[in-house]
Amino acid sequence: MELISHQANRNPNTSIQLTPPSPSRYENQKRRDWNTFCQYLRNHRPPLSLPSCSGAHVLEFLRYLDQFGKTKVHHQNCAFFGLPNPPAPCPCPLRQAWGSLDALIGRLRAAYEENGGPPEANPFGSRAVRLYLREVRDFQAKARGVSYEKKRKRVNKQKMQTLSQPQPQMPLPLQQEQPQQGQSVMGNYSGAIV
Repeated sequence: MELISHQANRNPNTSIQLTPPSPSRYENQKRRDWNTFCQYLRNHRPPLSLPSCSGAHVLEFLRYLDQFGKTKVHHQNCAFFGLPNPPAPCPCPLRQAWGSLDALIGRLRAAYEENGGPPEANPFGSRAVRLYLREVRDFQAKARGVSYEKKRKRVNKQKMQTLSQPQPQMPLPLQQEQPQQGQSVMGNYSGAIV
């Protein structure tokens, strides 16, 4: 008796290859951010392990990232303090924008828990980190002359006007054709074509 393998009988042109979906842009960025933070911990003097990492170490990391920032943040004594579009260059430093830091902390907070960290010990959600982000947001808003107020959902004015206006009555012939409450839209449709 001869055993025939199912694989040998398969036509290679009809085989279905299942590839896992590629990670989203968010997932890729989260992985890169996590790897960067882990590298920072390894390069720290003395090197830090993830369980010994605290909110203070996260703040050190955020301050370290400031050197790579691209957002001009004016000093309080700068002539352009509070101007959204300064007319000339100034020596004020480039920093990480608040929105970038806020998004980074959100991704790292999620990655910490995905990599086995207990949620209650998550250093990215510590009070010190939340306060730091709030201070950065408020200072950058003043220094750059921009508002970081939460955006409210915009309601289409035309839609609101139509909802608030009484609906006009339909012409009499159309009113009779409309189904009554509980009546099917199809009416007495029997399925026969007339």
